[in-house]
Amino acid sequence: MKPYRVNRRLHAQLGFWIAAPLILVTVTGILLLVKKQWGFVQPPEQRGTVAAEPVGLDVLLVALQAEPGLDVDGWHSIDRLDVRPGKGLVKAQLEDGREVQLDLATGRILQVAVRRTDLIEALHDGSFFGGDVAKLGVFLPIACAVLLLIGSGLWMWWYPIQVRRRVARLEVGRAPPP
Repeated sequence: MKPYRVNRRLHAQLGFWIAAPLILVTVTGILLLVKKQWGFVQPPEQRGTVAAEPVGLDVLLVALQAEPGLDVDGWHSIDRLDVRPGKGLVKAQLEDGREVQLDLATGRILQVAVRRTDLIEALHDGSFFGGDVAKLGVFLPIACAVLLLIGSGLWMWWYPIQVRRRVARLEVGRAPPP
């Protein structure tokens, strides 16, 4: 079988098997690109009060515990804190996926919203499907297959051009019969 046909078959088979994961990575990548512009993915940042002396962590925890519906009963309910002193803001990301934005100077809650960025990132890199096993065992080979598809696609584009040029050169070299 000719190499060009083998390449076409490989390209078609590989493209079929990686289509769904590639669509997932592409869609989640687009969502991550627009996360700051679209409040559905990541809540917009509020502005707090910039102060020389921010409140302590204990004040922030009390404010979170006092808010009805948050069900914060201690530090174990909080996944992480993101402190933005220049904006006077603290983002508390709760274990249940919600984000609470607090004023750094007063400890007052500015906004409570669902943060979908972490879920979208986990889908994007494959860790949602089983941690490192899915990332390295499925998504890494798919990324390598995408590189192969790009290479074989470029070859399928270039090869006919090369053949046409070769044929044209041969035809120019032939002399018309006498």
